Amino acid sequence: MRTLQELINTTEPGWPVVKELIAAANNKVEILPCNRAAADSALYQTQVTTRSPMGAIVHESGGLLIDNGWIRILGSGHPRLSRSLPGWNNAKAPATNGIPGFMLVADDAIGGFFAINHNALGSDSGKIYYLAPDNLEWEALDLSYTDFLVFCFSGNLEEFYANLRWENWQEGVAALNGDLVYNFFPTLWTAEGKDINKNSRRAIPVEEQFELNMSFRKRLGLQ
Repeated sequence: MRTLQELINTTEPGWPVVKELIAAANNKVEILPCNRAAADSALYQTQVTTRSPMGAIVHESGGLLIDNGWIRILGSGHPRLSRSLPGWNNAKAPATNGIPGFMLVADDAIGGFFAINHNALGSDSGKIYYLAPDNLEWEALDLSYTDFLVFCFSGNLEEFYANLRWENWQEGVAALNGDLVYNFFPTLWTAEGKDINKNSRRAIPVEEQFELNMSFRKRLGLQ
């Protein structure tokens, strides 16, 4: 375990790079302020230096909210997004030979989850996968973490989420706490649930939705 001092890079910090990407963003990005003690603790637990965008986000923000909170990128935690990157992963990422098989780095308002592959999801270790709520498959996005940030900040989210946004979704999502997601009935991965405007929806804890996704994947033979 590297010390906190070893993890904080003052010569080539990654936070200015992240802020430059945010300044050039096409999508709305909100930086949640961090608590310094919580940020120090989260960085130490993550064991990633602040030279990297991930370490910078963990140490300099409570998290990032994208597109009115549609996507939530994990940092060190905030009242509107209490889950820290290391805390959320401690119980959620399965271990293989003692090493977590993936790292959950972000999620969205409809119960989709973004993770960095650590060989549990495919052979492309280090790349981002998306656990899609409309098919419950881990989809390879062929993006590094930095590429993923660029996608969130300036990518075409309307295209990525085609048929997964209901009419006037902005108002409900903007008021949704980052530790809640919408749960749909019929579920989005069923034939009956494909028209999201006809589905009923309710806000539930993100942890509950993640466990539901994992349970359904097991029942469907997807893992």
